[in-house]
Amino acid sequence: MKRNVVPDLPDSWPALPFKSWAETYATLHMWTQIAGKVRLALTPLINHWWNVPLYVSARGLTTSSIPYEDRTFEIQFDFIEHRLVLETNDGLIKTMPLRPLSVADFYYEFMAMLGSAHISVNIWRMPVEVPDPITFNEDRVHASYDPEYAHKLWQILVSSNRVLTEFRSRFIGKCSPVHFFWGSFDLAVTRFSGRRAPPRPGADAMTREAYSHEVSSVGFWPGNSTHEALFYSYAVPAPEGFANNAIRPTGSFYDKELGEFVLPYENVRQSSSPSAALLDFCQSTYAAAATLGKWDREALEREHADSE
Repeated sequence: MKRNVVPDLPDSWPALPFKSWAETYATLHMWTQIAGKVRLALTPLINHWWNVPLYVSARGLTTSSIPYEDRTFEIQFDFIEHRLVLETNDGLIKTMPLRPLSVADFYYEFMAMLGSAHISVNIWRMPVEVPDPITFNEDRVHASYDPEYAHKLWQILVSSNRVLTEFRSRFIGKCSPVHFFWGSFDLAVTRFSGRRAPPRPGADAMTREAYSHEVSSVGFWPGNSTHEALFYSYAVPAPEGFANNAIRPTGSFYDKELGEFVLPYENVRQSSSPSAALLDFCQSTYAAAATLGKWDREALEREHADSE
């Protein structure tokens, strides 16, 4: 039996035009990479890099617990009180305010906060997945923080996380958590067919690990200077005919430039039920990947009889 999506809450899908917060976006992207790289440095590799993302929390984005020697700590971006919070399992709490601050100054202040908690970690200071990267300790170009738009981004992540978690619950095969990748700055959940994927010629180590097995992935991306915020869905490897498959809801389409199905965020926000529209996109694009890719849907889906 299908479960109903949790009703949409007022103002849970705010407008997020790229130009209105582009500078905050660029700065926050670097800040999250700094915190994320601490988690990367201190945690063992889990399949497909699942040890590195952040997670949506009740106040913002969190690393979740990170082991360190005989202790554990957590780093959280709090987008309600706009502060970065460091907590340890021995009761220590340290904070630094989130405010207009260069990436370089954030890096040094953040590392000093870790040091004051007796946490010593070295990270690779070069950003990833961005054009013209500047090392964190030298980046004084990005120095913006608009708390209104940071909060709006978090509201969208909370709402998207809720729907993606519902979608994830309908699958009993191997599936990722709903997690936020600080490299690409997107929230995603990924289902697996259970089969290995063909090797990707020329792929780097990160890509080889990420796509070692067949996947269908869906998520939210805040966009860039050429694309407004959108939801996306792709399959690796994409089965024959995937790009031409009919999907839902109205307004979703296959973007040849991105190589994936997209549903503009604004279409979701303006729909009568944003959560239902997003869930429809998740289900119909997954069904295209799984059916054309000949996944064993009967074995992998909790609600196969009620799905596509």
